[in-house]
Amino acid sequence: MVDAMTTSSTATTSAPAPEVDDDDFREILAQTRAFVRNVVVPREQEIADTNAIPDDIRNAAKEMGLFGYAIPQAWGGLGLNLQQDAELAMELGYTTLSLRSMFGTNNGIAGQVLVNFGTDEQKAQWLEGIASGEVVASFALTEPGAGSNPSGLRTKAVRDGDDWVINGEKRFITNAPLANLFVVFARTRPADENGTGIAVFLVPADTPGVQVGTKDRKMGQEGAWTSDVAFTDVRVPASALVGGSEDVGYKAAMVSLARGRVHIAALSVGQAQRALDESVAYAATATQGGNPIGNFQLVQAMIADQQTGVMAGRALVRDAARAWVEDTDRRIAPSVAKLYCTEMVGKVADLAVQIHGGTGYMREVPVERIYRDVRLLRLYEGTSEIQRLIIGGGLVKQAQRG
Repeated sequence: MVDAMTTSSTATTSAPAPEVDDDDFREILAQTRAFVRNVVVPREQEIADTNAIPDDIRNAAKEMGLFGYAIPQAWGGLGLNLQQDAELAMELGYTTLSLRSMFGTNNGIAGQVLVNFGTDEQKAQWLEGIASGEVVASFALTEPGAGSNPSGLRTKAVRDGDDWVINGEKRFITNAPLANLFVVFARTRPADENGTGIAVFLVPADTPGVQVGTKDRKMGQEGAWTSDVAFTDVRVPASALVGGSEDVGYKAAMVSLARGRVHIAALSVGQAQRALDESVAYAATATQGGNPIGNFQLVQAMIADQQTGVMAGRALVRDAARAWVEDTDRRIAPSVAKLYCTEMVGKVADLAVQIHGGTGYMREVPVERIYRDVRLLRLYEGTSEIQRLIIGGGLVKQAQRG
């Protein structure tokens, strides 16, 4: 990797060799950093004002392979592992989060369902299009009554001959207005001794009965589109059942969400670094009584707290990502990283507004947008409360088993 990973507290094993070696990844990281800072950052206000990613930025991201950076090379992606993904996410997080959201579902929670659980035929049908960006995949799990915990799922899939018929409603579905493919979680039966009864289906967006709602009006993250999606008597063939099993869905959701938590933690570090940089630059130049405010010790204390949070978060992300790649911890470490880093970036963004004073409360000032954007990070891929349950419950269960 570009930077040394921190030492894991868990016993380490040899990680599988990455598809992208250190030299090539260093170049990918440098190109991404230049793209983010030189192309996207200067146009953040345009993205916010239009609530859309400009076509030229979308096309540039496609050409760079960003729609498939975490898809294996066998299917046309770059093949980055989660350690590399985390480093890339910290760079992508430096600008408006809508940039990452544009291709986040392809690489993350939607694409990884296919990578890890799809049949060979399903992978052959969809993954190359997902990796190229020609197909936008959307992860359709959340419902009005089932969010961080999918066990409350109400969307149903019923077998009808050789087909499945899906009925239900999904909420807050990222990239739904742009999606070509929905990765839909549905209950096929009540949970029993044989499994959870939660399956996952591949549903093309143009399938009759699929209705995408209007774009949600959100607190922040302009340019990242979400909406409700309704499924009314949506008929799909048996080949649409991911993995060919009715009980793949719950595990697929849990694995994809856990992996995504490390990614979200890394994004949080990127946003926190940006808020810190904006704070330091402002403190060094803005004056009060003829003196730069950065000379005041209380302002320096706030900057010190920001820097401490950023550095701690970066180390934690790298540790959790390595634990995932080495398969030493794929449950507690992702939740720890997600919990700490998403809470941390909220505090860093709040301090950034405070350092800017009244200026920080004004629209078109980066820290005002960051303050609104990062609030969502504590909600998706499992709320902070869910992460605490996973961490605390997991440690107690480990002790009981031990």
